[in-house]
Amino acid sequence: MTFLTDLAAGAEIRLPLEAGEEPTRARASGRPMSQPLPSSTPCAGTRALLLVFSLTACSFPLGCDGDGSEPYTALDDRTHNPVIETVELADPHVIRHRGRYYLYPTDGNGPDAYLGYDVYTSDDLVHWTQGPRVFTHPGPNVWAPDVFEDPDSGRFFLYYSLADGHIGVAIADRPEGPFEDQGLLTDQGIDAFLFRDDDGRLYLYYSQFVLSALQGSLWVQPMKSPTETDGAPTRILDAQGWERFLGFIGIIEAPWMLKRDDVYYLMYSGNATTGLDYAVGYATSTSPLGPFTRYEGNPILRRDDDVLSPGHHAVVDTPDGGLAIVYHQKTTREFKWLSFGDRVVCADRMGFDDAGNLWTAPTPLRTAPP
Repeated sequence: MTFLTDLAAGAEIRLPLEAGEEPTRARASGRPMSQPLPSSTPCAGTRALLLVFSLTACSFPLGCDGDGSEPYTALDDRTHNPVIETVELADPHVIRHRGRYYLYPTDGNGPDAYLGYDVYTSDDLVHWTQGPRVFTHPGPNVWAPDVFEDPDSGRFFLYYSLADGHIGVAIADRPEGPFEDQGLLTDQGIDAFLFRDDDGRLYLYYSQFVLSALQGSLWVQPMKSPTETDGAPTRILDAQGWERFLGFIGIIEAPWMLKRDDVYYLMYSGNATTGLDYAVGYATSTSPLGPFTRYEGNPILRRDDDVLSPGHHAVVDTPDGGLAIVYHQKTTREFKWLSFGDRVVCADRMGFDDAGNLWTAPTPLRTAPP
């Protein structure tokens, strides 16, 4: 999620291989699309302050529970989106634990809208069952959950974001919760994502927005443990180009870190989730702390005639040893400015091409947006 305020490693995944292809080491994947990103048209009143937008900073070390030999076609019929019909579930975070998928979305429904998270479970990323509420908070507005399964303790850590720019953490013994609040980690960001590197070191990625500059940025905070920071954070990317909403408001959010062949892939969403041009790009580095270089083919998940405002994603391994991107799309072509209400959860294939570039294969909604 994005907001405006005044703010002065996991197991390997085996990708499906072609005949004669060498195995690769990876933790995520998807294919760059080449069509140009449509530009936004400024309208009267756009300089009014945007108090709430949407980002995604969810992530966790990916672990493959299967051996890649399971037949899996759930994402291949191209008629499966949305994977959850409920409107205004957004910013999905997904983990895979003992062969089952657990999804935690921002929830804008009911009398307690945006005040907690429910968990959804699935065996195939397409058919989901709603479970209990796993975390509640008085707010203001709880968004963009991130759940990390700690391989050392076996416990689950939920990072939550508040609309006033705070990130907190809660702990549970099971992915079904309940998660017990442990308090705040920082008062200068939202959309947290915890990444565990191969050496066991932990890094918390998140987004900030500086109102005085109308500029967003991504930061990384080294961690002593899932609940303790270690030193000062580092700013690693500033919004630019297609990431600028209306051409002058820099929005970059929802970080997600992947690692493949000693290259760090920092995925993120840019532009405004309430508009039509929200999209996903990435940048690479040889260090989790940067510097990061943007991919020239960004954004890799973007708007087209039938896919609107795709972003705020999670990446997870599939039963056949591949990768999937789980994200939200808009159900209407309406430009909502300061409100939400039209986002649904979707899932699709993603991977790496032969050059090591990420690709995605977005599927439109079964019912085309009006």
